[in-house]
This record gives sequence, C-alpha cells and structure tokens, in this order.
Amino acid sequence: MYDAGHYDVIVIGAGHAGVEAGLASARRGAKTLMLTLNLDLIAFMPCNPSLGGPAKGVVVREIDALGGAMAKVIDKTHIQMRLLNTSKGPAVRALRAQADKVLYQQEMKHVIENQENLTLRQGMVDRLLIEDNQVKGVVTETKACYYADQVIVTTGTFMRGKVLIGDIEYESGPNNQRPTIKLSKQLEELGIELVRFKTGTPPRVNSHTIDYSQTEIQPGDEEPRAFSYETTEFITDQIPCWLTYTGEVTHEIIMDNLSKSAMYSGAERGTGPRYCPSVEDKIVRFSDKPRHQIFLEPEGRNTEEVYVQGLSTSLPEDVQKKLLETIPGLEKAEMMRAGYAIEYDAVVPTQLWPTLELKTINGLFTAGQINGTSGYEEAAAQGVMAGINAAGKALNKESLILDRSQAYIGVLIDDLVTKGTDEPYRLLTSRAEYRLLLRHDNADLRLIDVAYEYGLISDERYERFTHKKQQIQDEIKRLEKIIIKPDEDIQKVIEEQNGTLLKEAVRATDLLRRPEMKYEHLKPFVSRETELPPEVEEQVEIHVKYEGYIKKSNQQVEKMRKMDNKYIPEHIDYDQISGIASEAREKLKQVRPLSVGQASRISGVNPSDISILLVYIEQGVRSKVSNE
Repeated sequence: MYDAGHYDVIVIGAGHAGVEAGLASARRGAKTLMLTLNLDLIAFMPCNPSLGGPAKGVVVREIDALGGAMAKVIDKTHIQMRLLNTSKGPAVRALRAQADKVLYQQEMKHVIENQENLTLRQGMVDRLLIEDNQVKGVVTETKACYYADQVIVTTGTFMRGKVLIGDIEYESGPNNQRPTIKLSKQLEELGIELVRFKTGTPPRVNSHTIDYSQTEIQPGDEEPRAFSYETTEFITDQIPCWLTYTGEVTHEIIMDNLSKSAMYSGAERGTGPRYCPSVEDKIVRFSDKPRHQIFLEPEGRNTEEVYVQGLSTSLPEDVQKKLLETIPGLEKAEMMRAGYAIEYDAVVPTQLWPTLELKTINGLFTAGQINGTSGYEEAAAQGVMAGINAAGKALNKESLILDRSQAYIGVLIDDLVTKGTDEPYRLLTSRAEYRLLLRHDNADLRLIDVAYEYGLISDERYERFTHKKQQIQDEIKRLEKIIIKPDEDIQKVIEEQNGTLLKEAVRATDLLRRPEMKYEHLKPFVSRETELPPEVEEQVEIHVKYEGYIKKSNQQVEKMRKMDNKYIPEHIDYDQISGIASEAREKLKQVRPLSVGQASRISGVNPSDISILLVYIEQGVRSKVSNE
C-alpha cells in the first residue's frame, strides 16, 4: 500500500449521487476526491433516458437552487422537454426532459473536471480505513491509500450487484460494469444492516426497425423550457417520443412464461420497486387491464437505440423478442439490448442521521440508491446534502438539514431516516403534506437564501435572485393599490373567460384571485412602464391567487415546527420511560430521533407515546433546573 493523497472529503462513486456530492463538497470549500470505476461512465443513465416528472422534476429544480449541476446539464443536453399537468394547479406541475445519455454524461464529466477543489480519479475502492469508529480514508484494489476523515459512499446498484435474465444470473453492476463486492462485505462486518433490493430495465430496439405509423407521437413543448433558473439559451430542435400499448397476446405470452422470469422462478429475490414495476408484475397485479402504455424514448441524437419504457423485464431473451412482436409498431423491431433485472445491497436508512451520516461510524456518509431509493433525481438530491454536510463537518461548519416544509429533498430524507423503506423508495407528490408550498415554480424562493448562507452559490446569482424577489413583492403591492372599474373593456375580458361580470369597482388583486383570471388578462388595465420577466409574472399570479391556501399551509408548518424545535436529549434512555408502547420504544431506540416532531413521524409511534415522551422530557428539564 502507498500514500496516494490526503483530502477533506472522499466520494466513492460518480453516479448521480456521487457527482452532486463531490461538487457540493468542493463548492463549500472542502478539498474533495471523487473515485469512480470508470471515468467514461460518469453520471451514466443505466435505466430510462429521462429526468423529472411529478415531484422528481421539483427536486431537480431544488438541486439547482442549492447550486447543483443536474438541472444545468440536462438543459444543455436534452432532446425533448415538457411541462406536465399544465391543466392542473401549480402544486403538481413539473418538468420532464428526455436526455441524450451520452451528451449528458460527457457534459457532467466536463463540469467535474473544471470544479475547483475537486479531484477525479479512476479506481475500485475495496475497503474503508476505520479506527475507533472513525473513518480515516479508503484503500483501492491497486493498494492506493487515500486519507480523509469524511467519506461518502454512493455506490448505487453496484454493491454485490447481480444481473438476472431468465435463469441466467451473473455478478455485475449496471451496463455490464464490475460490481462492488469487498466494500459491501466490509459494511456487514462493521455491523451495518443491509437489505437486498432490485430494479430492472427494458429492451432497447433499433429506431430504423420501428413502424412509427402505428404509434402516437409525443412531442416536446413548443415553448422553450429549462430546469435551471440560470439557463438563458434553450434547445428548440426537439425529438419526439412515441406511445404504443401492450395487448392481449402480449399478456398471454407473459403469463405462459411467468415461471421463466427471474422474479417469479421461486428463488428468493430482492424487493422490487412498487411504482416502477416489471411488465410481469403489471400483468399479474393488474390482470383486469386489457393493455398497458409503452413509451418509445430515443436515447440520444447520435444513436438509433430506443428505450422501450414500460417493458422492464427479467424474462429470457427469446421471450422478450416474442413480446416485442406483439406490440403495435414493434412487430419487426430489432432488439439491440435485452432487458434485465439487477439485485443489489442497500443500507437500511434508519441507521442514518438526517445529515446522511451513519450513526455508528463517525464521518461515514451514504447517499443515493445505496440508501434504498430509486431514481436519478432522488440520488442526486441525497448527494447534494451529503456533500454539503460532509464538507461542513470537515471544515467545522454548520450542517444543513432541510425540513419537510422547505423542500421535497427534506421530505425524501426525513422519510428515509425516520420511516425507513422496505422497497426501493420513489418520491411522490402525495408524500409531501405541504406540496402547495413545494412547487416547481418557487424552488429558488425556498432555497437560494439557504444556498447563499452555506456558500453554495455565487454573489452574482444571489443578487439576481434578490432582484427577482423584490420585483415580485413590489408588483403585488402595486396591484393591491390599483382599482379596476367595471367598464366595457374589462367586462369583455371577463366575459371571454366565462366569469361573472363586475357590479362595482374592485382591486386588481381581487380580480386576479378569480379562478378564470390570469395576470396576462389584467395587463392592459394595470399598465407598467417596463415589462416584467415571465417568471416574475408567474409568481405574482400564484401568490395572489393562492394567498389564502398558502397562509393556511404556513400555519400548519408553524405548528409542526414547534414540535421539531422540541429537541430530545441526546442520551435519553427510552427504557426508563414507563407507559410507552413496546413497538414505539423499539422504534425510538432504533431511529433515535433528534426532535419530538421527528419522533411523531416514526411508523409505530402513536400520539399517546408522544404525549408520554413530552411529559418525560419536560420533567427532565424541570429536574435539571431545580438541581442547578
């Protein structure tokens, strides 16, 4: 072994969690090393070639607000972008982009190579260096020793990875990459509890062999879109996706060959994702559905590979070919890659503090799919937070924990470390109780002040943000003072929107609160000397229109914040608290919540247990005061 260098933070892995962890750590000022198996596969997308969607798209914007790279890189490399749920309220709108997979990873590699404080190296980490439950560094298979007191493990689905296709199985990471074997075994030896999860991919087919006339076109939006608040140049040359369906014959073939599926062979297997099931799972679980959607997604501008979204499977290769032949448009499709399932080890996330540091090993952080999540966006979000907190610990700076009212990232991490997960976790809008506050449009308003405080964004970016914020506030105040009289012109506009005509003069804000009215409808009647940017107009409209709902949500947040501000003593002995239910006691000892609010969110801990806990803490406080 030899001394290969000393750093503040070491990141193991350069997938979506790893790249954001390394970049965040470096941005915060820590000397950071990123080690990856293959420099040519940085931020590789082994599964679907897309980013965003409900909840996930908001996360990408939150990562951007915290200074992360995912949004900027997809803005530069996508082949299509769409805003989803435009006919619904702002709480469920989200961007989704189809990525050029090769361009995305090339651009991300370029970003990493040019990041100050960040060193990129190729190497397989075999083990961690640990002394007295404190991380000291890592050792690679080439016997290089890299030293750091903070290490972030972001190994994704590589930990003892095993690929499954029918009755064939072999050790492998995604895309036939080498799996991580020794590191996984070491984590077990250190007493870290692991679980076995799985995920899957569908076949890829050659675009030239698809009959698109039998499918439905799914174009991108004509209006230019971007994830990053800083993007000013937009891609307008977009490539469409296509929609087709499975049918009765498809389902018959699956049922006839179900025993050949790796997931239905009878062997004990890892738990798969509920919200992104294999096609076998869909046919078994939803047997009453006559068909299922199949999206044909191009994987890039300079490849003919098309991702058959919705046909994820571990059936044998010959059965996969038969399935393709039953789908309209794919009857003669040439399969370029077979679909497969992959099993891997994941860390039980209740072993983590909300900073994503292991409770039992000082300085050891984990982020991404190793924590039991699914999806590039969830991984990247954890990477940002782990990078911020590992760097903070290395530099004796404050940790950052986002709460559930601040960001979907806060919901994600709180769910993982407080509730755990018994299947690959996917972020959904329904998981967020304050989703009206956690919108696609306001991620910067929620998080950029935090990002600036923690040194994650530049002064220039913060100045642009504060200017935007002031414009929003000024315009709302201005509209509150403008009175609109019921003259012929405004009545005509109201009538065109199928609204109720005015009977008397009203404030502009009152008119804007009507469901049918938009800011653009009022512009001729509330004239300004200078035009506002579209994003400012959008915020003005949302703030005015949903003011009552937002105020109510904020009141709920304040109630929960009081609970989150009631801290639980670090060395509390739950066995000494009489009256708490046995299950609650067990869960509290396992999770070791930092606050009463977090304790109340643990599965199995009931309101009566929280009441007893509050009394116990209060008695302890009074006892301490009287002794002093």
